[in-house]
Amino acid sequence: MNPLALPTTGKTADWLAFAVILLAIGLGIAGVVIWIAVFRGKSKKKRRKRRQRHQRQHNPTLAETGGLPPRRDPNLPPPGL
Repeated sequence: MNPLALPTTGKTADWLAFAVILLAIGLGIAGVVIWIAVFRGKSKKKRRKRRQRHQRQHNPTLAETGGLPPRRDPNLPPPGL
């Protein structure tokens, strides 16, 4: 009997096939992870971050416009009625 011969039937053959498929999937995933770490990591370093410009406020607060308006006379109706 050859010690290097692979079994072709039984539970050992099933486990061997499972191990080979699992190893192939693991090597594929490891290759993708290494590719991302080595080749994709360099492109991020070359990118420049753009400075954000300060945008003007479209709706200023009451404090920015000079505060609250003067008190209304209680005897006059509100404008627009």
